[in-house]
Amino acid sequence: MSLRIIFMGTPEFSVPTLRLLVDAGHSIVAVYTQPPRPGGRRGLDLQKSPVHQAAELLGLPVFTPVNFKDPEERDRFRAFNADVGVVVAYGLLLPEAILNGTRDGCYNGHASLLPRWRGAAPIQRAIMAGDTKTGMMVMKMDKGLDTGAVALTREVEIGPNMTAGELHDRLMLTGAKAMAEAMVKLEMNDLPLTPQPEEGVLYAAKIDKAETRIDFSRNAREVHNHIRGLAPFPGAWFELEIGGKPERVKVLASELAEGQGAAGQLLTYDLVVACGSGAVRLTRLQKAGGKALAAADFLRGTPLAAGMRLS
Repeated sequence: MSLRIIFMGTPEFSVPTLRLLVDAGHSIVAVYTQPPRPGGRRGLDLQKSPVHQAAELLGLPVFTPVNFKDPEERDRFRAFNADVGVVVAYGLLLPEAILNGTRDGCYNGHASLLPRWRGAAPIQRAIMAGDTKTGMMVMKMDKGLDTGAVALTREVEIGPNMTAGELHDRLMLTGAKAMAEAMVKLEMNDLPLTPQPEEGVLYAAKIDKAETRIDFSRNAREVHNHIRGLAPFPGAWFELEIGGKPERVKVLASELAEGQGAAGQLLTYDLVVACGSGAVRLTRLQKAGGKALAAADFLRGTPLAAGMRLS
């Protein structure tokens, strides 16, 4: 037996789930993804999403509506006569006509332990808040923002130096396995649903560029969490005077270190920086337009002296 599935997703995070559902023998009757966006070096070429590219390689039909306001688009969705919709980081809010457009509704793979971190940036917000665990949840979708009943939970530990990129990759694979397991249970009519608790709700707002600059006046752990929560994208940054002019430098990895001093003061030659209390060591950096480099390699091209201030 297999399910007739409509898959809806866009970024690389969604691709392992799509592939695993295909490998499990389910019939993917349609793939929905965001429309091609301008990209390339000059931003002039239209680039298909990772899900779009993966679906074409798998020989699956792909649809890229801007939204589902058009009645014809809703009718086409229902006409697939699918058993279930599987949604992983699709990027569009689905109207009730779509949520109810399959026999068993739509199930979403969400990267947090709901109801904590509902919304757009659960991976980054969990790390920035200093959470020590998160997970993937398979949730039956309703018209609210990540408010649906939970079908399956898989917890993942967050290491003390783990970046958002590293956690993303771990959750991507965990989520694929969880969704495949959930679909087996759904097929067997053995997928219980548990309403989310009303307590502990937190929203993971989309990352704003205005919050990416490092504030070294915060304590060291907060600075460290801020750096790793934004690595590798969009990247936390500071400004440094290089060649007589300020230059932006992204910090892609850090660790807690010993030391005290004025906030932003470089305490040692190996990039230990004082914070409001405590210190952090910057271990991977990237100048604007340059490559990401380990601290030692960065310092070979940009020698810095203890006592300098990073702002």
